[in-house]
Amino acid sequence: MSIHPGLRRLAQRGATAILAAFKDYERQFRNITRRAKSRFEHREWHGMQRDAVERLALYGVVITRIVDEVHDILGPTVHDRTLWAAMKAYYSRRIHTCQDIELAETFFNSVTRRLFDTVGVDPKIEFLSSDLDMKPPSGSLVYRTFAGDKSLPEVIEEILETYSFSVAFEDREYDARLVAQAIERERRAVGLLERIDEIDMIRWVFFRNKGAYLVGRIRTGDHVMPLVLALHNGDRGVFVDAALMTFEEASVVFSFTRSYFHVEVDRTRDVIAFLKSIMPRKPTAELYTALGFNKHGKTELYRDLMRHIERSTDKFEVARGDKGMVMIVFTLPSFDVVFKVIRDTFAYPKTTTRREVMDKYLLVFKHDRAGRLADVQEFEHLAFARDRFSDELLAELAEGAAGTVTVGERIVHFRHLYTERRMIPLNLYLREADQSPALDAILDYGQAVKDLAATNIFPGDMLLKNFGVTRHRRVIFYDYDELCLLTDCTFREMPQARDYDEEFGSEPWFYVGPHDIFPEEFLTFMGLAGEQREAFLQAHGDLFTPTYWRRMQERHRAGEVIDIIPYHQGRRLSRRRSAPITSRPG
Repeated sequence: MSIHPGLRRLAQRGATAILAAFKDYERQFRNITRRAKSRFEHREWHGMQRDAVERLALYGVVITRIVDEVHDILGPTVHDRTLWAAMKAYYSRRIHTCQDIELAETFFNSVTRRLFDTVGVDPKIEFLSSDLDMKPPSGSLVYRTFAGDKSLPEVIEEILETYSFSVAFEDREYDARLVAQAIERERRAVGLLERIDEIDMIRWVFFRNKGAYLVGRIRTGDHVMPLVLALHNGDRGVFVDAALMTFEEASVVFSFTRSYFHVEVDRTRDVIAFLKSIMPRKPTAELYTALGFNKHGKTELYRDLMRHIERSTDKFEVARGDKGMVMIVFTLPSFDVVFKVIRDTFAYPKTTTRREVMDKYLLVFKHDRAGRLADVQEFEHLAFARDRFSDELLAELAEGAAGTVTVGERIVHFRHLYTERRMIPLNLYLREADQSPALDAILDYGQAVKDLAATNIFPGDMLLKNFGVTRHRRVIFYDYDELCLLTDCTFREMPQARDYDEEFGSEPWFYVGPHDIFPEEFLTFMGLAGEQREAFLQAHGDLFTPTYWRRMQERHRAGEVIDIIPYHQGRRLSRRRSAPITSRPG
């Protein structure tokens, strides 16, 4: 590329400043992440929560600062695309020695997208496909291998000894025996009778909320089995709470419904490749996001979508389920994602505003999702070919979201939208599923509400259509416009009517405050009947009493941190440890 020497020097200064900002972001990200080990050791659960929020905000803070700096450096040429093309080329050469090239590329893209309202992607000034694709992986540097030539309890104990904490294990030898027994049971269940060849374990500990996770795989011949050891720090020291050994269990631990891990990895790409070996169906985008690199997860999602559109022929269409009063939801049937656009106006009785809806999504982004709230990616200025949209969807977008969506002759331009993993709406699932899985889903729906309450979240709208069922048959809440903090609510008993007119009048005869909630009404909104209703009442009847909700509020106001474990209670290794682990102040 031939440009004026003065512009070349300017391009180098700008690119150098962006790279310095990226390295500063990496340094601060690592510093916050590094605290997780100490938080776990000292059981500083509130500190862990503060760190999670601080780290989530970091990217935006650094990007805002470097955008201002680039403005100062480039001055009146700040929007010169030829100059930015030269900056991209120089930046690309400088990052080739970085361990995490893909993250550095996404950082550069974030700067350009703050400065340019590019519709779609401009490959001249953005990294559309990664230069990293040309570099071979060196995966063996991110994990340790333990030979299977000893007894299995000895191998497991050796693994546990490798990960040191300032707090001692409660009984490492005992835990090693329990884990070994669990592994052997699982191997027999899948017909693996041969001796284990090797166990590979990622070098770094994965911390989240109150848990620490050792992540690895068991290799026997060509067979690979996940091995995820969940550690807790109790009153008597660290112990292994569960050993997870199925692809599905590993996937749930790394779910898009969970908060991001704090793990101090090197060579992120190689760690992702390892994780793909034990979770082959998990999208790469979600794995990056699970490690805290949600901006690059968004980049990977966009690239996956663009590649998929190129090799598919189906059309975007209105998503299955009841139409929402706040969002237009659509999907590409062959791609496992839904797209959500905020409507220009909301039908009665919705009184919320667009800004308030966006704030709800921001709350979910910052909050512990407890395995019950879907992660969301926010996009601006996306464009797709018009002929890839159904007529029904085009009409709905033009009528309901003209302020955000421009339907042109050749393209459809979205100035703003959200994406989520696609799920089956719970109300549809209950209609279509057989009796037993439908009953399981309705019981898990109640548990989902309780798990959200345990993390100080009230869904606001309890209608079944606002919940979805994942491929792992877990019930997830995904409609956030009425969501709020549990501690902001006032839970009341329904007053008793004094006469016929009060009981059957069209309007409430008593005062209802803006935050008042009457749990007795939930069952009516749910619309459950027959066996489903009876089973739900038996398992979750306490949800219909103000007492349940008030007690949960008291726990939060007292500073208790309630952790929702990402695995079935039956996987816990010792029943004497089955009591929930709560917080100490800190």
